[in-house]
Amino acid sequence: MNLHKVITSGAVTVFFLVAAGFTNKQSPANSTIPSFQEDKFEAYRETIPGTKITFELVPVKGGEFMMGSPATEAKRKPDEGPQHKIKIEPFWMGKYEVTWDEFEIFVYKEIEKQSMNASSMAATGPSDAVSRPSPPYLDMTFGMGKSGFPAINMTQFGALTYCKWLTAKTGHFYRLPTEAEWEYACRAGSTTAYSFGDDPAGLEEYGWNFNNSNAGTKKVGSKKPNAWGLYDMHGNVAEWTLDQYDPNFYAQFAKTTATNPWLKPTKLYAHSLRGGSWDDDPDALRSAARQFSKPVWKQRDPQIPKSQWWFTDASFVGFRVVRPVKQPSAEEIAKYWSEPIKDYGS
Repeated sequence: MNLHKVITSGAVTVFFLVAAGFTNKQSPANSTIPSFQEDKFEAYRETIPGTKITFELVPVKGGEFMMGSPATEAKRKPDEGPQHKIKIEPFWMGKYEVTWDEFEIFVYKEIEKQSMNASSMAATGPSDAVSRPSPPYLDMTFGMGKSGFPAINMTQFGALTYCKWLTAKTGHFYRLPTEAEWEYACRAGSTTAYSFGDDPAGLEEYGWNFNNSNAGTKKVGSKKPNAWGLYDMHGNVAEWTLDQYDPNFYAQFAKTTATNPWLKPTKLYAHSLRGGSWDDDPDALRSAARQFSKPVWKQRDPQIPKSQWWFTDASFVGFRVVRPVKQPSAEEIAKYWSEPIKDYGS
C-alpha cells in the first residue's frame, strides 16, 4: 500500500491518499528508518519534514502475555480482570510521550505544499481530508513547561488526528496504541504490578506521580526507562489509547487467546487511557490500571456541541505513537481514521 499526501495552505486541510501496493524499499531522506527484518528490528529516529524536530521509536517484538491483573494484586480494580492471554504482533512505539515541540507543529505551523519521494510513494487512490484543531485561546501547558515536556490537554480525537497528520507528513503509518499493545509494552516482559516490581516505592526512579511530581508534568525521559527502553510508561501523563473503554471488555477473552484485540469507539464516552499521571496516586500507575475519559474534561471548550477545539481541561493527559510492522490495508487504515463522534472526540 502506498501513502500519498497533498497539503494545501489556504484551506489548512491535509488530503491523505491511500492506495494498494505499499513499498518500504527506501525511507525518506530525512529519516533513519530500517526496513523490517526479524533479526534487524531496530530503534530509529525520524525528522518531521520541514522542521528540525525529531522523534524516536523503539522496537517492540511480538509475543504473548497475560493482560490484566491477578485477583491478588494490591489496589486492583474489577475492570482489570479477568486476566487473559493476548497475542501481540510487532510494532514500534514512541520512546517518549509526544512533546509540545512535536505537537505544536501540528497545531500552529502553516501548512505548505510538500513534494513526495517518488521512489517510496505513489499518488493514486481515494482521499480523506484532515482538519486541524482551532488554535487555543489560552496557554494549554497550564504553566507546566513546554520544550521537552509532554503535550497535554488534547482529546482522543485530537491525538488520533495528530497521528493522521504525522502519517501524511512522513509517509509512515502512525497511530495510537491499543490498550493491549500499550500494556504489553509497559510490562516489557514483567508480570508484576509495575514493570520494575511490586513495590510502588520504585516509582521514585521510574515514574512521576502525585507523591513526587510537585503538581505538574516533567520533561520526558527524566526517569529510568523500562526493560524495553520506553520512558514514562508509569506516570508523567496518562496516555490515550485507540480503545473505547468498557469495564467488562476482558470477559470475552477469558477462555481464548485473542490477537491484537481492539474495541473500536462507537460513542463519545468513554475512551481508555493508560499509565497514570503526575496527578495520580501510585496504584493508578500500575501496568494493568485502566482509566477513562469524562465529559467534565471538556467544560472549557468554546465550540461545543460542534467542536473543532480538540482540547480538554485534563492537564494530566497526553499520548505516544506506535507504528505497526505489518502495514495495514487501505480498508484497515480507514477504520483507524474514524469520523468524529458528536462533538469531535473525547
